Amino acid sequence: MAVRITASAPTRIDLAGGTIDIWPLYLFHHGAQTLNVAISLRAHARIDARDDDRVALVSEDTHREAVLPPGDALRDDPTLPLLGRLAHHFDVRGVTLVTRGESPAGAGIAGSSALNIAVCGALNAWTGRGLGPEALLEAAKDIEAQVIAVPTGLQDYRPALYGGIAAVELRPGSVRRVALDVDPRELQARLVLCYTGEPRNSGTNNWEITKRHIDGDPHVFDCFERIRDTAVAMRRSLEAGDWDGVAAHVAVEWTNRKRLAPGVSTPAIDDLIARARAAGAQAAKVCGAGGGGCLVAMAAPQRTGAVREALAAGGARLLDFTIETDGLRLG
Repeated sequence: MAVRITASAPTRIDLAGGTIDIWPLYLFHHGAQTLNVAISLRAHARIDARDDDRVALVSEDTHREAVLPPGDALRDDPTLPLLGRLAHHFDVRGVTLVTRGESPAGAGIAGSSALNIAVCGALNAWTGRGLGPEALLEAAKDIEAQVIAVPTGLQDYRPALYGGIAAVELRPGSVRRVALDVDPRELQARLVLCYTGEPRNSGTNNWEITKRHIDGDPHVFDCFERIRDTAVAMRRSLEAGDWDGVAAHVAVEWTNRKRLAPGVSTPAIDDLIARARAAGAQAAKVCGAGGGGCLVAMAAPQRTGAVREALAAGGARLLDFTIETDGLRLG
Protein backbone atom coordinates (compact mmCIF):
# COMPACT_ATOMS: atom_id res chain seq x y z
CA MET A 1 0.00 0.00 0.00
CA ALA A 2 1.13 3.56 -0.71
CA VAL A 3 2.44 5.58 2.22
CA ARG A 4 1.30 8.90 0.74
CA ILE A 5 -1.33 10.02 -1.77
CA THR A 6 -2.00 13.61 -2.84
CA ALA A 7 -4.93 15.07 -4.74
CA SER A 8 -6.16 18.47 -5.84
CA ALA A 9 -9.24 19.86 -7.57
CA PRO A 10 -10.03 23.29 -9.04
CA THR A 11 -12.59 25.80 -7.86
CA ARG A 12 -14.86 27.57 -10.34
CA ILE A 13 -16.43 30.80 -11.51
CA ASP A 14 -20.15 30.37 -12.18
CA LEU A 15 -21.24 32.46 -15.13
CA ALA A 16 -24.98 31.74 -15.21
CA GLY A 17 -27.70 29.45 -13.94
CA GLY A 18 -26.58 28.94 -10.35
CA THR A 19 -29.03 27.84 -7.61
CA ILE A 20 -31.41 26.35 -10.18
CA ASP A 21 -29.12 23.28 -9.98
CA ILE A 22 -30.47 22.38 -6.52
CA TRP A 23 -32.79 19.37 -6.72
CA PRO A 24 -35.72 19.57 -7.43
CA LEU A 25 -35.76 23.20 -8.65
CA TYR A 26 -34.48 22.44 -12.14
CA LEU A 27 -37.35 20.00 -12.69
CA PHE A 28 -39.74 22.95 -12.80
CA HIS A 29 -37.79 24.94 -15.43
CA HIS A 30 -37.52 23.14 -18.75
CA GLY A 31 -34.10 23.57 -20.33
CA ALA A 32 -32.38 24.54 -17.06
CA GLN A 33 -28.61 24.60 -17.21
CA THR A 34 -25.63 26.20 -15.52
CA LEU A 35 -22.44 27.58 -17.08
CA ASN A 36 -19.15 27.41 -15.20
CA VAL A 37 -15.40 27.79 -15.62
CA ALA A 38 -12.84 25.82 -13.61
CA ILE A 39 -10.01 27.98 -12.27
CA SER A 40 -6.55 27.32 -10.91
CA LEU A 41 -7.26 28.19 -7.27
CA ARG A 42 -7.22 24.59 -6.09
CA ALA A 43 -8.16 22.60 -3.02
CA HIS A 44 -5.58 20.05 -1.87
CA ALA A 45 -5.71 16.81 0.11
CA ARG A 46 -2.91 14.56 1.34
CA ILE A 47 -3.12 11.15 2.98
CA ASP A 48 -0.20 9.71 4.96
CA ALA A 49 0.03 6.33 6.69
CA ARG A 50 0.08 6.22 10.51
CA ASP A 51 1.53 3.66 12.91
CA ASP A 52 -1.83 3.06 14.63
CA ASP A 53 -5.40 2.52 13.42
CA ARG A 54 -6.67 5.98 14.31
CA VAL A 55 -7.60 8.68 11.79
CA ALA A 56 -6.07 12.14 12.13
CA LEU A 57 -7.93 14.98 10.39
CA VAL A 58 -6.04 18.25 9.82
CA SER A 59 -7.35 21.42 8.17
CA GLU A 60 -4.47 23.79 7.54
CA ASP A 61 -6.87 26.62 6.60
CA THR A 62 -8.99 26.57 9.74
CA HIS A 63 -6.21 25.38 12.09
CA ARG A 64 -8.46 22.59 13.35
CA GLU A 65 -7.52 18.98 13.85
CA ALA A 66 -8.82 15.83 15.48
CA VAL A 67 -7.46 12.32 16.07
CA LEU A 68 -10.27 9.80 16.22
CA PRO A 69 -10.90 6.06 16.23
CA PRO A 70 -12.58 4.63 13.14
CA GLY A 71 -16.31 4.08 13.34
CA ASP A 72 -19.17 6.21 14.60
CA ALA A 73 -16.90 8.59 16.52
CA LEU A 74 -15.19 9.51 13.26
CA ARG A 75 -18.49 9.94 11.43
CA ASP A 76 -20.12 12.10 14.10
CA ASP A 77 -17.26 14.26 15.41
CA PRO A 78 -18.10 17.97 14.91
CA THR A 79 -14.51 19.22 14.62
CA LEU A 80 -14.15 18.65 10.87
CA PRO A 81 -17.47 17.06 9.96
CA LEU A 82 -17.00 16.78 6.19
CA LEU A 83 -13.58 15.16 6.51
CA GLY A 84 -14.81 12.83 9.23
CA ARG A 85 -17.81 11.65 7.25
CA LEU A 86 -15.78 11.16 4.09
CA ALA A 87 -13.13 9.14 5.95
CA HIS A 88 -15.88 7.06 7.56
CA HIS A 89 -17.62 6.49 4.22
CA PHE A 90 -14.41 5.14 2.67
CA ASP A 91 -13.74 3.13 5.85
CA VAL A 92 -10.14 4.22 6.26
CA ARG A 93 -8.02 3.71 9.35
CA GLY A 94 -4.41 4.33 10.23
CA VAL A 95 -4.15 7.52 8.17
CA THR A 96 -3.55 11.24 8.52
CA LEU A 97 -5.72 13.34 6.18
CA VAL A 98 -4.48 16.91 5.65
CA THR A 99 -6.35 19.52 3.59
CA ARG A 100 -5.77 23.08 2.45
CA GLY A 101 -7.41 25.45 0.00
CA GLU A 102 -6.03 28.23 -2.17
CA SER A 103 -9.31 30.22 -2.20
CA PRO A 104 -10.48 32.44 0.66
CA ALA A 105 -13.03 31.01 3.07
CA GLY A 106 -16.60 31.70 2.03
CA ALA A 107 -15.49 32.91 -1.39
CA GLY A 108 -18.46 31.58 -3.35
CA ILE A 109 -16.23 29.83 -5.89
CA ALA A 110 -17.08 26.29 -4.70
CA GLY A 111 -14.08 25.80 -2.46
CA SER A 112 -15.94 23.25 -0.33
CA SER A 113 -16.96 21.23 -3.39
CA ALA A 114 -13.39 21.29 -4.73
CA LEU A 115 -12.11 20.15 -1.33
CA ASN A 116 -14.75 17.43 -1.24
CA ILE A 117 -13.74 16.10 -4.67
CA ALA A 118 -10.03 16.25 -3.82
CA VAL A 119 -10.59 14.31 -0.58
CA CYS A 120 -12.87 11.77 -2.29
CA GLY A 121 -10.31 11.27 -5.03
CA ALA A 122 -7.51 10.73 -2.51
CA LEU A 123 -9.58 8.33 -0.38
CA ASN A 124 -10.74 6.42 -3.45
CA ALA A 125 -7.13 5.95 -4.54
CA TRP A 126 -5.95 5.06 -1.03
CA THR A 127 -8.58 2.36 -0.51
CA GLY A 128 -8.39 1.03 -4.08
CA ARG A 129 -12.16 1.14 -4.45
CA GLY A 130 -11.91 2.12 -8.10
CA LEU A 131 -15.00 4.34 -8.11
CA GLY A 132 -15.60 6.02 -11.46
CA PRO A 133 -16.06 9.80 -11.76
CA GLU A 134 -19.86 9.81 -11.49
CA ALA A 135 -19.90 7.45 -8.51
CA LEU A 136 -17.29 9.65 -6.83
CA LEU A 137 -19.43 12.70 -7.54
CA GLU A 138 -22.54 11.08 -6.06
CA ALA A 139 -20.70 10.18 -2.85
CA ALA A 140 -19.34 13.73 -2.54
CA LYS A 141 -22.77 15.29 -3.11
CA ASP A 142 -24.64 13.07 -0.66
CA ILE A 143 -22.10 13.35 2.14
CA GLU A 144 -21.88 17.14 1.85
CA ALA A 145 -25.68 17.31 2.11
CA GLN A 146 -25.48 15.28 5.33
CA VAL A 147 -22.97 17.75 6.73
CA ILE A 148 -24.71 21.02 5.83
CA ALA A 149 -28.19 19.52 6.45
CA VAL A 150 -29.73 21.07 3.31
CA PRO A 151 -29.74 19.94 -0.34
CA THR A 152 -26.61 20.68 -2.35
CA GLY A 153 -26.39 22.04 -5.87
CA LEU A 154 -25.31 19.70 -8.63
CA GLN A 155 -23.00 21.87 -10.73
CA ASP A 156 -20.05 22.58 -8.43
CA TYR A 157 -18.64 19.05 -8.23
CA ARG A 158 -18.30 18.85 -12.00
CA PRO A 159 -15.76 21.65 -12.62
CA ALA A 160 -13.78 20.23 -9.67
CA LEU A 161 -13.86 16.76 -11.18
CA TYR A 162 -13.45 17.54 -14.87
CA GLY A 163 -12.09 21.10 -15.20
CA GLY A 164 -12.66 23.22 -18.28
CA ILE A 165 -15.48 25.46 -19.49
CA ALA A 166 -18.79 23.64 -19.48
CA ALA A 167 -22.54 23.64 -19.34
CA VAL A 168 -24.35 21.36 -16.91
CA GLU A 169 -27.68 20.42 -18.47
CA LEU A 170 -30.32 19.65 -15.85
CA ARG A 171 -33.09 17.37 -17.05
CA PRO A 172 -35.45 14.86 -15.40
CA GLY A 173 -33.46 11.68 -14.91
CA SER A 174 -30.31 13.15 -16.42
CA VAL A 175 -27.68 15.65 -15.29
CA ARG A 176 -25.16 16.00 -18.10
CA ARG A 177 -21.92 17.98 -18.31
CA VAL A 178 -21.19 19.31 -21.80
CA ALA A 179 -17.75 20.78 -22.52
CA LEU A 180 -18.08 24.06 -24.43
CA ASP A 181 -15.94 24.94 -27.42
CA VAL A 182 -14.60 28.19 -26.00
CA ASP A 183 -11.02 29.45 -26.17
CA PRO A 184 -9.96 29.66 -22.50
CA ARG A 185 -7.39 32.36 -23.28
CA GLU A 186 -10.02 34.63 -24.82
CA LEU A 187 -12.35 34.25 -21.85
CA GLN A 188 -9.60 34.56 -19.24
CA ALA A 189 -8.36 37.80 -20.84
CA ARG A 190 -11.75 39.36 -20.08
CA LEU A 191 -12.31 38.28 -16.47
CA VAL A 192 -11.22 39.93 -13.23
CA LEU A 193 -11.79 38.06 -9.97
CA CYS A 194 -11.63 39.56 -6.50
CA TYR A 195 -12.65 38.71 -2.94
CA THR A 196 -14.98 41.27 -1.43
CA GLY A 197 -13.83 40.61 2.13
CA GLU A 198 -17.29 39.46 3.18
CA PRO A 199 -17.72 35.67 3.46
CA ARG A 200 -21.12 34.23 2.66
CA ASN A 201 -23.15 31.20 3.72
CA SER A 202 -24.50 29.68 0.51
CA GLY A 203 -26.28 26.80 2.23
CA THR A 204 -28.51 29.18 4.17
CA ASN A 205 -29.13 31.63 1.32
CA ASN A 206 -29.90 28.97 -1.23
CA TRP A 207 -32.07 26.93 1.12
CA GLU A 208 -34.28 29.92 1.95
CA ILE A 209 -34.75 30.60 -1.76
CA THR A 210 -35.42 26.90 -2.42
CA LYS A 211 -38.11 26.80 0.26
CA ARG A 212 -39.81 29.86 -1.20
CA HIS A 213 -39.81 28.24 -4.64
CA ILE A 214 -41.25 24.96 -3.32
CA ASP A 215 -43.89 26.93 -1.42
CA GLY A 216 -45.05 28.38 -4.75
CA ASP A 217 -43.72 31.94 -4.55
CA PRO A 218 -44.47 33.30 -8.07
CA HIS A 219 -41.77 35.97 -7.80
CA VAL A 220 -39.04 33.39 -7.14
CA PHE A 221 -40.39 31.17 -9.94
CA ASP A 222 -40.23 34.08 -12.37
CA CYS A 223 -36.66 34.91 -11.31
CA PHE A 224 -35.59 31.35 -12.06
CA GLU A 225 -37.31 31.41 -15.43
CA ARG A 226 -35.27 34.49 -16.31
CA ILE A 227 -32.07 32.97 -14.90
CA ARG A 228 -32.71 29.88 -17.04
CA ASP A 229 -33.29 31.99 -20.16
CA THR A 230 -30.13 34.00 -19.51
CA ALA A 231 -28.01 30.84 -19.22
CA VAL A 232 -29.38 29.56 -22.54
CA ALA A 233 -28.62 32.88 -24.27
CA MET A 234 -25.17 33.20 -22.68
CA ARG A 235 -24.21 29.73 -23.85
CA ARG A 236 -24.97 30.73 -27.43
CA SER A 237 -22.83 33.84 -27.07
CA LEU A 238 -19.95 31.91 -25.49
CA GLU A 239 -19.91 29.33 -28.25
CA ALA A 240 -20.06 32.06 -30.90
CA GLY A 241 -17.21 34.05 -29.32
CA ASP A 242 -19.58 37.01 -28.95
CA TRP A 243 -17.90 38.58 -25.93
CA ASP A 244 -20.10 41.68 -25.83
CA GLY A 245 -23.08 39.35 -25.77
CA VAL A 246 -21.60 37.29 -22.95
CA ALA A 247 -21.02 40.44 -20.90
CA ALA A 248 -24.57 41.64 -21.51
CA HIS A 249 -25.91 38.30 -20.26
CA VAL A 250 -23.68 38.44 -17.15
CA ALA A 251 -25.30 41.79 -16.33
CA VAL A 252 -28.81 40.36 -16.83
CA GLU A 253 -27.95 37.29 -14.71
CA TRP A 254 -26.89 39.57 -11.84
CA THR A 255 -30.02 41.71 -12.15
CA ASN A 256 -32.25 38.66 -11.84
CA ARG A 257 -30.16 37.04 -9.11
CA LYS A 258 -30.48 40.17 -6.95
CA ARG A 259 -34.27 39.85 -7.29
CA LEU A 260 -34.21 36.43 -5.59
CA ALA A 261 -33.67 37.79 -2.08
CA PRO A 262 -32.71 41.09 -0.40
CA GLY A 263 -29.38 39.79 0.94
CA VAL A 264 -27.92 38.64 -2.37
CA SER A 265 -26.18 41.99 -2.76
CA THR A 266 -24.80 44.29 -0.07
CA PRO A 267 -23.75 47.95 0.01
CA ALA A 268 -20.10 46.87 -0.20
CA ILE A 269 -20.79 44.68 -3.24
CA ASP A 270 -22.82 47.43 -4.90
CA ASP A 271 -19.94 49.86 -4.35
CA LEU A 272 -17.37 47.49 -5.87
CA ILE A 273 -19.55 46.82 -8.91
CA ALA A 274 -20.05 50.56 -9.41
CA ARG A 275 -16.29 51.08 -9.22
CA ALA A 276 -15.68 48.30 -11.75
CA ARG A 277 -18.28 49.68 -14.15
CA ALA A 278 -16.86 53.19 -13.87
CA ALA A 279 -13.42 51.80 -14.76
CA GLY A 280 -14.74 50.17 -17.91
CA ALA A 281 -16.21 46.80 -16.87
CA GLN A 282 -19.10 45.74 -19.06
CA ALA A 283 -20.66 43.65 -16.30
CA ALA A 284 -19.99 42.22 -12.86
CA LYS A 285 -21.66 39.73 -10.55
CA VAL A 286 -21.08 37.93 -7.29
CA CYS A 287 -19.98 34.31 -7.53
CA GLY A 288 -22.20 31.71 -5.94
CA ALA A 289 -25.25 32.51 -3.85
CA GLY A 290 -24.31 36.10 -3.10
CA GLY A 291 -24.26 38.01 0.16
CA GLY A 292 -20.46 38.22 0.02
CA GLY A 293 -17.59 36.15 -1.26
CA CYS A 294 -16.03 36.75 -4.66
CA LEU A 295 -16.95 39.18 -7.40
CA VAL A 296 -16.19 38.55 -11.07
CA ALA A 297 -16.09 41.44 -13.54
CA MET A 298 -15.98 41.20 -17.31
CA ALA A 299 -14.28 43.79 -19.47
CA ALA A 300 -12.55 44.15 -22.81
CA PRO A 301 -8.92 43.00 -22.46
CA GLN A 302 -7.58 46.56 -22.70
CA ARG A 303 -9.78 47.61 -19.76
CA THR A 304 -9.08 44.81 -17.27
CA GLY A 305 -6.04 46.60 -15.81
CA ALA A 306 -8.14 49.64 -14.92
CA VAL A 307 -10.87 47.42 -13.50
CA ARG A 308 -8.35 45.62 -11.30
CA GLU A 309 -7.04 48.94 -9.99
CA ALA A 310 -10.55 50.19 -9.27
CA LEU A 311 -11.51 47.06 -7.34
CA ALA A 312 -8.29 47.13 -5.33
CA ALA A 313 -8.88 50.82 -4.52
CA GLY A 314 -12.32 49.83 -3.22
CA GLY A 315 -10.77 47.42 -0.72
CA ALA A 316 -11.18 44.18 -2.64
CA ARG A 317 -8.49 41.50 -2.68
CA LEU A 318 -7.56 40.63 -6.25
CA LEU A 319 -7.27 36.91 -6.99
CA ASP A 320 -4.99 35.89 -9.84
CA PHE A 321 -6.02 32.73 -11.67
CA THR A 322 -5.88 30.85 -14.93
CA ILE A 323 -8.70 28.87 -16.48
CA GLU A 324 -8.01 25.27 -15.54
CA THR A 325 -8.44 22.62 -18.20
CA ASP A 326 -7.63 19.78 -15.75
CA GLY A 327 -9.99 18.66 -13.05
CA LEU A 328 -9.10 16.20 -10.28
CA ARG A 329 -5.38 15.43 -10.12
CA LEU A 330 -3.87 12.55 -8.17
CA GLY A 331 -0.25 12.13 -7.20
